[in-house]
Amino acid sequence: MRSAWRTLDTATLRAVVVMSLSVLVIGTSYGVAAHGAGLALWQIVLVATVVLAGSSEFVFVGILAAGGVPILAALAGLLVNTRNFGYGLAVGKHLRGTPEILLGAHLINDETAALATAESDPRRARAAFLLCGLGVLVAWPAGAALGATLGGVVADPAKLGLDAAFPALLAALAIPALRDGATWAAVTVGAAVAVASTPFLPAGLPIIGALGGFAALETVRRSREASLRAPETAGTGTDAAKEGASARDVLGHNNVRSRR
Repeated sequence: MRSAWRTLDTATLRAVVVMSLSVLVIGTSYGVAAHGAGLALWQIVLVATVVLAGSSEFVFVGILAAGGVPILAALAGLLVNTRNFGYGLAVGKHLRGTPEILLGAHLINDETAALATAESDPRRARAAFLLCGLGVLVAWPAGAALGATLGGVVADPAKLGLDAAFPALLAALAIPALRDGATWAAVTVGAAVAVASTPFLPAGLPIIGALGGFAALETVRRSREASLRAPETAGTGTDAAKEGASARDVLGHNNVRSRR
């Protein structure tokens, strides 16, 4: 990974460190919540390490705390985590080989995808993704363990306001990517879909719906490309018809001359 570090500038490395520290803090909040739901310390750390997806784990713990069946809690967490499919499409093209892809499948999440997609160079995107992923892999379980240990001290983690800090950090990372009108249009449509569906859908699903903004943008882009290609195709067909007609005229003229 030394070569990966060398491809990144100071700003990106600082973002990886800040992201990892933020994950540590949010992991502490999760550990407190999981402890309140009745999970043991080893269970909290195991889930944090194996799942490595904060929103899914919060949903899982929330359903357990409400008295839900564990299997239903797990299915709900899996449903929320389906948004990683879109992240995988964006990040997977930068990974090399099957082992790295399998590792990337475990490391893919909101934070690593945000840092990777913010990089325009494929090498830098790969390095940012892997380094941030390893940072999250360490920080999230460590924060969960810390939170589980402090669970008896902080009864209500919502009072700390940690739930607002992390979305603010992700927004700060996403802002540099808003460089053109097309991206703004996609973000506007996606945000509208997410806000409109939030009162009706479970936590995490509005984020999936927000991908509709990018789907709409891609549809518009392809339709424009098709409309631009249409005149060229028509012109090509006209030219071919003209060439064919000219060829037939020449052949007809030669046949007349040969008869004479």
